[in-house]
Amino acid sequence: MSAAGTRVSPERAMQLSAVYACVQVISKTIASLPLVVFKERPDGGADRAPNHPLFKVLHSQPNSWQTSFEFRQMMQAHLLLRGNAYAQIVPGPRGFVDQLLPLHPDRVRVKRLENGRLLYEVAMPSPQPVMKLTQDEMFHLRGLSSDGIVGRSVIDDYAFQTVGAAIATQEYGARFMQNNATPAGVLETPAKLEEKAWKHLEDSWKGRNAGENQNGVRVLEQDLKFHAISITNRDAQVLEIKRFQVSDIARIFGVPPHKIGDLDRATFSNIEQQNIEFATDTIRPWCVCWEQRMERDLFLESEQDTYSAEFVMQGLLRGDTLSRFEAYQIGLQNKVYTPRPGESESDSGR
Repeated sequence: MSAAGTRVSPERAMQLSAVYACVQVISKTIASLPLVVFKERPDGGADRAPNHPLFKVLHSQPNSWQTSFEFRQMMQAHLLLRGNAYAQIVPGPRGFVDQLLPLHPDRVRVKRLENGRLLYEVAMPSPQPVMKLTQDEMFHLRGLSSDGIVGRSVIDDYAFQTVGAAIATQEYGARFMQNNATPAGVLETPAKLEEKAWKHLEDSWKGRNAGENQNGVRVLEQDLKFHAISITNRDAQVLEIKRFQVSDIARIFGVPPHKIGDLDRATFSNIEQQNIEFATDTIRPWCVCWEQRMERDLFLESEQDTYSAEFVMQGLLRGDTLSRFEAYQIGLQNKVYTPRPGESESDSGR
């Protein structure tokens, strides 16, 4: 329960357009990047390794019903909203990792055993018992953590007051529009009303002047006077509050406001640079989170010095056209780059 009087949960937070847009833009970007298995060369370079068993699992088909895009989008959304994302590692024909089966974070509890290893308890649909998985059977992505075992939910643990205030503002606006943006008022009479008369007047007024009849003609009798309470939407500064809340939520997720449709401070000169900052400051750290966890959980220990799974980010880091071609010119002049016919930027891999 937030101080604004609203209950906050990841599901309720997603009903806010700013939260939904932030989660969407980050998770879709992570999901759309090529995820490739590389094999290191003795000279320090790397080549794609399409014959490695993990290549297809990560690049295109993590399980029997999801594409790689769908799997990564869902896992990243879990990570953003709940601080953790889980997938069961299932061996099979493709090797130690034949399938990655996603598990909802709300169903998973993590325990640290006396030997230091982790045990995962997964609540299964009734009447099945709790499924217990060892550390080697779970692919676990963590967000910011205070104990190194589970990540903390941004919505539930840190930003619930900000999100709660935004939910309260949204509910206020909805009630305001439900009232047809008509302020409430009071009825005044010089006479003292008995309880029966007071109740009759209240019911009569609501029946004739509420809902579809609220804009109709009001006829007052017996010296009744109506006084409107003139609190307007502008007086309450609802629009200004909502603008601030959008930028505040974008700040929490590290998303430039223009990425979620807030163009109040955007200009043609700064959007391109903000796109680069979005790639380097928002997307790249999440990619590193995935890459290091994939190396730790999905590759055999004997493979970890030779193979790696990485996101290809060249498309996000290109920058503006002028700066990019100036960099190419300098690189070619200093023999840093060597032109290769028939290969584009996005095909260059690492």
